Amino acid sequence: MNGAGDEPLLELVGLTAGYDGVAVVHDVNLSVGAGEVVVLLGANGAGKTTTLSTISGLLPPLEGEVRYLGDPVKISRRRPAASAAALARSGLLHVPEDRGLFNDLTVREHLRLATRPEVGDDHVQLVMDRFPALDPLLDRRAGLLSGGEQQMLALARALVARPRVLMVDELSLGLAPLIVARLLPVLREIADDFGLGVLLVEQHVALALSVAHRGYLMQRGRIVISGDAADLASNLAQFEAGYLGDARSSS
Repeated sequence: MNGAGDEPLLELVGLTAGYDGVAVVHDVNLSVGAGEVVVLLGANGAGKTTTLSTISGLLPPLEGEVRYLGDPVKISRRRPAASAAALARSGLLHVPEDRGLFNDLTVREHLRLATRPEVGDDHVQLVMDRFPALDPLLDRRAGLLSGGEQQMLALARALVARPRVLMVDELSLGLAPLIVARLLPVLREIADDFGLGVLLVEQHVALALSVAHRGYLMQRGRIVISGDAADLASNLAQFEAGYLGDARSSS
């Protein structure tokens, strides 16, 4: 984890964002350091995915800014997709809620397309060592994989590109709790061993806090609670009360 005084890899400063000029996320301050897993929690509709979309360059901020590697991110309002692609090439990678896979491409083809020329075979093997279940599936098309296998492929594809910051939106979506319990600790291992920052959006509160260093709770587009994951987990009843309160209001 980043030490005291280290500059964050990713920082949101007073970020307000939304769609067609209407704010969904309001005045968000958040940071992710090297070797750190940070979890952003909240009910459906709280603004988590909008936050990730803005960080990744798909949406321009309405106010405030996103800082990556210490510099403000410049987002083209006319060509947001080009901005997002440039950020991805620079190492800010986003695994979306739908995993972003191509059903007709094999596991091997996904990994080959994501691996940059300067990335050696040793790094690719280190990534694959985290997901041994993919080894016998290298020639299987992504559309024929199970949900858990698809999520492993989405993570592996991002990691072979050697990101500095990895954002994962709803890793647990559509997966059995047992699979989630196996995959979430891998994110902590990846942050520890590769030194990248991980920003995880998740709804499984206790599981997410068990692997995170720090956590933030978002309600109606605003951060209402933040702190060390261990402290938040020790007051889980209070934390979940706020979470469930937001769920009721958005239902």
